[in-house]
Amino acid sequence: MSNRNVQAKNRAPASIQITAEQILREAKDRQLDVEVKAPRQQITDEEELRVFRMRKRKEFEDAIRKQREHIGNWLKYSTWEESQMEFERARSVYERSLEVDYRNQTIWLRYAEFEMRCKFPNHARNVWDRAVALLPRVDQFWYKYSYMEEMLGNPAKARAIFERWMEWEPEDNAWSAYVKFEMRQEEPAKARSVFQRYVEAHPHSRAFLKWARWEDKQSQYALARGVYERALAELSDSEKTEKLFSAFAHFEERCKEFDRARVIYKYALDQMPREQVPELYRDFIGFEKRHGSVQGIEEVIMNNRRLQYEERASASPLDYDNWFDYLRLEESTGDLDRTREVYERAIANVPPVLEKRFWRRYIYLWINYALFEELQAEDAQRTREVYRACLDVVPHKSFTFAKIWLMLAKFEVRHKDLQAARKVLGQAIGMCPKEKLFKGYVQLERDLGEIDRCRKVYSKCLEAFPSDCGVWAQFAALEGSVGETERSRAVFELAIRQPVLDMPETLWKAYIDFEAENGETERARQLFERLLERTQHVKVWISYAQYEAKAELDTARVVFRRGYDHLRRQGLKEERVKLLEAWRAAEKAEGKGKTRGLKEVESKMPRKFKKRRMMTGTNGEGMGWEEYYDYQFPDDETKPANLKILEMAQKWKQKKGAGEDGLAGFKLGGGGGAGGGQEGGVVGTKRKLGGGEVDDEEIQLEDEEEVEEEEAPGGGKEPELSKRKLNSSHEEEEGEEEGDEERGEGDGAEGGEPAEAS
Repeated sequence: MSNRNVQAKNRAPASIQITAEQILREAKDRQLDVEVKAPRQQITDEEELRVFRMRKRKEFEDAIRKQREHIGNWLKYSTWEESQMEFERARSVYERSLEVDYRNQTIWLRYAEFEMRCKFPNHARNVWDRAVALLPRVDQFWYKYSYMEEMLGNPAKARAIFERWMEWEPEDNAWSAYVKFEMRQEEPAKARSVFQRYVEAHPHSRAFLKWARWEDKQSQYALARGVYERALAELSDSEKTEKLFSAFAHFEERCKEFDRARVIYKYALDQMPREQVPELYRDFIGFEKRHGSVQGIEEVIMNNRRLQYEERASASPLDYDNWFDYLRLEESTGDLDRTREVYERAIANVPPVLEKRFWRRYIYLWINYALFEELQAEDAQRTREVYRACLDVVPHKSFTFAKIWLMLAKFEVRHKDLQAARKVLGQAIGMCPKEKLFKGYVQLERDLGEIDRCRKVYSKCLEAFPSDCGVWAQFAALEGSVGETERSRAVFELAIRQPVLDMPETLWKAYIDFEAENGETERARQLFERLLERTQHVKVWISYAQYEAKAELDTARVVFRRGYDHLRRQGLKEERVKLLEAWRAAEKAEGKGKTRGLKEVESKMPRKFKKRRMMTGTNGEGMGWEEYYDYQFPDDETKPANLKILEMAQKWKQKKGAGEDGLAGFKLGGGGGAGGGQEGGVVGTKRKLGGGEVDDEEIQLEDEEEVEEEEAPGGGKEPELSKRKLNSSHEEEEGEEEGDEERGEGDGAEGGEPAEAS
């Protein structure tokens, strides 16, 4: 069988795919970790050793020839020669490598360590001398060179090395190493001279701090204090750091010199910017808690809080809450000059936007400033100047603050200058008339007993605000308070005649209450009637009826009925419910039992229904259904719900055929019976209409609009029934059925309460 006919049974890809990366990873994992090592050779005679050395040297030389600048090959070569105890050859390799790159620090270090390791100190000294001469800025060479001489027991040579090194003015660690060397040699005087040269070479706080701490460890407190004082005298302001002052203060504290430490803390806090010394503040607070008095501790805490307020003020100068806290702190200290300085800095931050809401907090800075000058500083002239400066800052054309004007006027009154107070308020009313200014002016004159001036101020106020009902009511109340009833009534009459009023209901209420308080019941009743001529609002009817109920409930019932009838004619259902509830409350307040009026109200109470209606948007499209409550009152006229019976009669007529005349009305006879005569093709069957059984013989369908009279078989006439009466009887029957269902749902409702049905 040929292989060409063989075909794959399933060409679909395998469910698990193998990637090339996976194949390589598996191949790597399966490799045997076998390290191929060169066989170990056994050298038995000198000839084999010579051949081995020659071969290795040839390999190293070939590597160097290929990569001359590769320092690793030189170091490996020299290390191999050292292992073969060929010191001259190793030294030759190092010298050859230095010819390639003498700036390489590794070569010098390995070369010198080789000489020291092989115990050739002179050769090592020669290497170190050459290294420090060629690379004097490499501190490691100096460290190792001096340490080698010290280990060899040559302190003089080591000191000479340090002296050569110090001529280059190295970094701080080099001087510290020199000082430690002298201390190991028990030469503190020489170490002190090293420190003196150190601070001269590096005049910064770090050097003085090291020197002072060293003197402190040596118990040389006077010398240590001298070092600190020399540092404060010689260093520049930029070098006088927080650490220097803190270390000096801690030194004095350890020496039990608390007064000196306190002076140092205060001097540092006064000289340095406060935001740069937060740690020093904390140290000072801790020092005062340990060694200070209560007053000192409070002062330190206040200084710390001042620092915090200053930082916030620098970050956000328009943060007036921060200024308030800062000023409260300064006022508590009692330092008037410092408090004034902070106030001046605070009020200098004027809001950049001419909007009143941004000025409200700012104005209170001026108010607190004026109160501070008046109450704490007791300087009347400065207080007056603060008020005047504040009025100059406020943009009165855009807005004003009546509080400032009134406070200035009251300040003048307290200092017995009424003329100045009246002048201030007159200026305020002329520049920026505000209702609050007028009220304050009136209150001032009223407190002084100047009623005529109060009338003038009210007149000016009403010229500026003729539609303000509150001003009219206050003016009338003023006249009433002084016994001028007619003038008060005249003010009210003038007020209600105004064409535009902002809150006329309050004005009418005040007028009615005024007449009621004076015992003018008839006038109050007339006012209610006049008000009803202007508005028929349900609240007016309720207020009128409640007023009448205080005197006589029958009169109140008349008002309630009038209001109810008016609201029913207007079709206002919710307002009628409110009126009925107020009426019922009045009836219940009259007596505990059910009175005649209470039964009347309960008979008028509606039933509450939940309905649905389609909501429409602005474009007229439907937005869904919403539920709402509707009321059905017992005394509302019911309209025909449907005309189904007429439709049934029309269908019956069509079945009887086209030969008969058009039938529209029904005649219902009570005593026809089976033996009675029939006219006009009457069918002698009986049908049920509205739950009652009626003979079709007694139904005469004459016309769709009316039913004519017809003679009975006995010669008499049947009563004439109109279409309206038939429809109403049919609706009553349907209403009874619906009412039965609704009563079944709402049996739990009380009599007179609006019952819910859906």
